[in-house]
Amino acid sequence: MATSYEDRLLRVLAYIHDNPAGDLSLDELADVAAMSRFHWHRVFRAMTGETCAQAVRRVRLHRAAVWLVQTDRPLRRIAADVGYPSLSSFSRAFVASHGLTPGAFRTRGELMPPLLTAEKGGYPVYPIDIADHPARRLAAIAHRGPYVMIGKAFESLGAVFSSRNLWPHAGGMVGVYYDDPDAVAADDLRSLAGVVVDDAAPVAAPLQEVKLPAGRYAVMHYKAPYSGLAAAYKHMYGVWLPRSGEELGDHPPIEVYLNNPQDTAPEDLLTDVCVPLAEQAA
Repeated sequence: MATSYEDRLLRVLAYIHDNPAGDLSLDELADVAAMSRFHWHRVFRAMTGETCAQAVRRVRLHRAAVWLVQTDRPLRRIAADVGYPSLSSFSRAFVASHGLTPGAFRTRGELMPPLLTAEKGGYPVYPIDIADHPARRLAAIAHRGPYVMIGKAFESLGAVFSSRNLWPHAGGMVGVYYDDPDAVAADDLRSLAGVVVDDAAPVAAPLQEVKLPAGRYAVMHYKAPYSGLAAAYKHMYGVWLPRSGEELGDHPPIEVYLNNPQDTAPEDLLTDVCVPLAEQAA
């Protein structure tokens, strides 16, 4: 199955190269990869060391550099042919990548590499198991913005649970993370701070009821400060997944918090990072 992820990666890279002026949005590339939009960008970033946007920009600007040196195609046409809506936006991107304006690059007449290249480093390794999880009913509060600020939503959640005496119905704290922070602007990231509750728990505003499906999950048992979770995700998506023989499910990853940061040292925090997997064929 490792080849499956390799094939997807190669298919997407070929699509980018073959369609520099086309729709190379994250959703479109996820469709080309035949993978859920919840997971595709995490897989691409972890396997290549680049975000999809960085790869698209690199391919487009390399194609432009070749045309600048090897053809007399007008600058405005080159900009359009590599997907830039205006000459000014193309020029800004080209200067940021190559250190010269398109015109100066053409005058120089030498194909130079871009100034920056992607880096792919090592990632921390934590135990990963595959487990069947039951369906979960959450009482949750939505958070929009940087994931590191979700604590505000969890504090609001705790205050509501205490004021309504809902803790007897509670069965654990869960975060749901819809977007990849490498692909979505920090202010636009969508997540939920949730508490697992039983069927008898009343859920009313500002709480919202969220149901997580039962199914198979890859579960990383993470013990470290929350600040290191981003690197842990990269190991899971970029190293473990391609070797696992598993396909991803079509809903977002969740984090199950096993102790409380208010009374636990950061290095002792325990988090199960749970990535949904597709059901295996009978």
